[in-house]
Amino acid sequence: MQESSKSLRSRVSAGLLMFRVKNSKLELLLGHPGGPFFAKKDDGAWTIPKGEAAPGEDLLARAQIEFEEELGIKPSGNWIELGSIKQRGGKTVHAWAFEGDLPDSFKLKSNVFEMEWPPRSGKLKKFPEIDRAEFFAEEIARQKLNPAQTPFLDRLRAALGL
Repeated sequence: MQESSKSLRSRVSAGLLMFRVKNSKLELLLGHPGGPFFAKKDDGAWTIPKGEAAPGEDLLARAQIEFEEELGIKPSGNWIELGSIKQRGGKTVHAWAFEGDLPDSFKLKSNVFEMEWPPRSGKLKKFPEIDRAEFFAEEIARQKLNPAQTPFLDRLRAALGL
């Protein structure tokens, strides 16, 4: 008996949450998922840049790779471990935070994925993994972020002593 392709896929992701402090206020960098399913979604749809990890893969290394692939900039800094959460679909997401900022010359350069669109059309179309990336004040980030990921914000605040 064959396992379904869904059960063979990794159910673990790793990501990075970039933050900065401006005028004594915490701001967080979030990405908006690309593709037709998220095109008209805003509040609750944004995410930390993340991606699926292979079994046994170094999760922090995967998080760094995904951040660079989805935003086009190489992350660096002191990593603050934020632990893991489980999203509604059952995927476990491990995250780390780091302090940073986008360069003035920042232009989003996300990798792409391909899917049949429109459905049952037989046509494959490419979409960016992340179509927008933006810093948000913490209060707004809490509204924009996938609700399952908001514990990362609480853990970051605790780690920073805020």
